This record gives sequence, C-alpha cells and structure tokens, in this order.
Amino acid sequence: MGKLDKILTIILSGASDNNIPFSDLRHILKALGFNERIKGDHFIYSKIGVAEIINLQPLGSKAKAYQAKQVRNLILKYKLGR
Repeated sequence: MGKLDKILTIILSGASDNNIPFSDLRHILKALGFNERIKGDHFIYSKIGVAEIINLQPLGSKAKAYQAKQVRNLILKYKLGR
C-alpha cells in the first residue's frame, strides 16, 4: 500500500478528521486531478466534472476537520480515487 492509498484510506474512514496533515489533504486532491490555486492562506481546488469548489485553509500543520469531511464527501459523491 503506497502513501497515496494510506492517505485515501484515512480520509475515507472518517476516524481521524482532526489529525489529517494539511499537506496530505493537498496531496490527495492534486493526485485526484484537482487544479490548485493559492490566494493568501486559501488553497482553492476545482476539477472539471466536479460542480463543487473546495476552499481549504490550514490550521497550523493540520487540516480542519470539516474540510477533511468535505473532501471525503466529494470523493464518495463523484466516486474518485478507487
């Protein structure tokens, strides 16, 4: 199991939304084909075929729990990643 698979498994499990490193959340979105735009501390992700735009901001070195949930919901809704 590679790093990408481990990150995806952690995000999809929903068990540790408070402990997901922000860099891992960015990495998974880029690996899933999202385009990244950075404006200040806002990391904005979009993808053709995905109606929603994701706007992430780090909380120190971690991702905010509700943002990890947003990413998980998008992965499940659009059947991305697996």
